[in-house]
Amino acid sequence: MFATPERTVKIPGPDHAITITPNPLRVVVSVGGHVIASSREALTLRESHFGTVHYLPRKDVRMSLLERTTHATYCPYKGECAYYSIPAGGERSVNAVWTYESPYESVAPIKDYVAFYPDRVGTIEERCF
Repeated sequence: MFATPERTVKIPGPDHAITITPNPLRVVVSVGGHVIASSREALTLRESHFGTVHYLPRKDVRMSLLERTTHATYCPYKGECAYYSIPAGGERSVNAVWTYESPYESVAPIKDYVAFYPDRVGTIEERCF
């Protein structure tokens, strides 16, 4: 899906809170025993009725191991969302990675970051080192 005039843009607030904070730990994402991403600069996004999501900067992700897909979605709070698969993970890892390449101003810090679906990768770990 792509932006159309009927897209609604919503601003986070008391009825739908979104917070983005730096994660002080190293966040490591693995698939099939191989590290796909490792960062000490991850951001933790907490959104109203959804779970915690770790966004990792692209510079700390092995982007060469990801494959862009045509899948796309829209979030009225964040904007247009693009997806990547992780071929090494097989069918389980189709559209396992998402990114907001031009996020709305209220979530601008996640630009140039990606996030991973926990059930489509091997592990997402927070480590002290």
